[in-house]
Amino acid sequence: MKNKIFSTSMMFVALFLSVWVIFGSPENSYATPPQDVTVSYDSNSKTLTVTITHETASQSFHYIKEVAIKKNGAIISNNQYDHQPDANTFTYTYNLPATEGDTLEVTASCNIWGSKTTTLAIAKK
Repeated sequence: MKNKIFSTSMMFVALFLSVWVIFGSPENSYATPPQDVTVSYDSNSKTLTVTITHETASQSFHYIKEVAIKKNGAIISNNQYDHQPDANTFTYTYNLPATEGDTLEVTASCNIWGSKTTTLAIAKK
């Protein structure tokens, strides 16, 4: 009886450790934060272009889930996604008004682990 309990306990521990190694740690499951976030603003069309580099093997399992945009420190746009359009680098565009002197801050967040923030100061034309 004791051997059966010990054997069952050891199987449970081995299963738990295996699941934790595979899913419990982002580093071990190959989850990566965005590697790069590049932004540009076209004042004529009032368009913010955000290019994100985020490598993934599965665009619907490991993806950029959110792109948050702040203008002068206040959140003006919070965009949610359930996949990313490319396995490496992709671009989103957002229509938003900004004028000379404004500061735009863009944060791209991975659905599993990590984020990256980039800031752009709107300069004179």
